[in-house]
This record gives sequence, C-alpha cells and structure tokens, in this order.
Amino acid sequence: MASQEIETLTQALSRLPGLGPRSARRAVLWLIKRRETSLVQLLAALEGVAERLVECDTCGNVDTTNPCAICTDPRRDQRALCVVEDVADLWALDRARLFTGRYHVLGGRLSALEGVRPEDLSIAALIQRVSAGGIDEVVLAMNATLEGQTTAHYIAERLEGFPVRITQLAHGLPVGGELDYLDEGTLAQALRARRPMG
Repeated sequence: MASQEIETLTQALSRLPGLGPRSARRAVLWLIKRRETSLVQLLAALEGVAERLVECDTCGNVDTTNPCAICTDPRRDQRALCVVEDVADLWALDRARLFTGRYHVLGGRLSALEGVRPEDLSIAALIQRVSAGGIDEVVLAMNATLEGQTTAHYIAERLEGFPVRITQLAHGLPVGGELDYLDEGTLAQALRARRPMG
C-alpha cells in the first residue's frame, strides 16, 4: 500500500487518455525510481506550462505565447487557412508538416444531440478572419463523422459569399488498407470520390 500522496498521483495520472490504473501505477513507480532526474524535470515542465499556458486569440491554439508560435511564424502562408475541430487536430496536422498555412480552431463540432450550436463554436471569429481579406483558400479539415461533415457544410454555406476557394480533406481508403477490413461508409466515400487514373 502506497502513501496517500502517491495514491493521489496515481489517480491523477490514471485520468489521462490512454492510461488506466495499472499503467499509471507503472508510470509512478518509474518516476519514483528516477526522482532525481525524471520526476524533477517533469515537475518543472508541468509548473512552467501551468504558469504560462494561454489560448491564442487569433486561432484558438493552446501555447505559452499569445498570439501562438504558428500565428507569428513569418514563414507561414497567410493566404491559406485550415479549419479544425480542436487543438489535437491542429497539432496532428501540423506535426505532418504538409500544410504551411495558418489554422483556426472551432472548439468542437455542431451536434444537435449534444446541444452544440453554431454560436457555441468560434465560427463567427472564422467569418471575421475571412471577411478581413487576405485569405485565398479555406481548408475544412473536419473529422469524417456525421457531426464533422455537418459542421463543414455549415461553414461552407457561411463562406459562400466570400472570394475564397473552399476545399475539404479527402476521405476514403487509407494507404495500406485492405478492402475487406473497411466499413461500408469508408468504402462508399472512396467510391464517390473516385478519380481517373494517370
């Protein structure tokens, strides 16, 4: 039996995504064994982030500066704007280093079942950014769910009157995917989005 403090740390870690009680216990034991190096570094990093963490007023990203590092990067293409549901999506796309423009985080997706309405998301701020000018393309990078696609269609309708090209991420067969392992929705989307070869 561990002390109350160690138990509290274990419970806190077990609430993190991907960590259950057993994984959290292993992580705590690992940190305790390396308390002089790893535990001290982890504590310092957590304190530093907790003190300086802010949400970017421009795009909605989470960073330690406002505006964030992406919005202030002069190498970014200011004419391309990628709209994502949340910060995790932004980080995933940016990690791939394939999109060189800027981002806009909605803070969720439209959902009648969950009571999420357009005014609950940062859609008005997106419209304001586009209406300010200087943006040629808006990439709608919503998840391939019913709610994600509903959100994408709603935003596309709201942006119709602006002189911007509206594009959407392609959906369909994953690279290396085998047809017999895919669900009908993915197969249907892949068939609808088929294109000529060559």
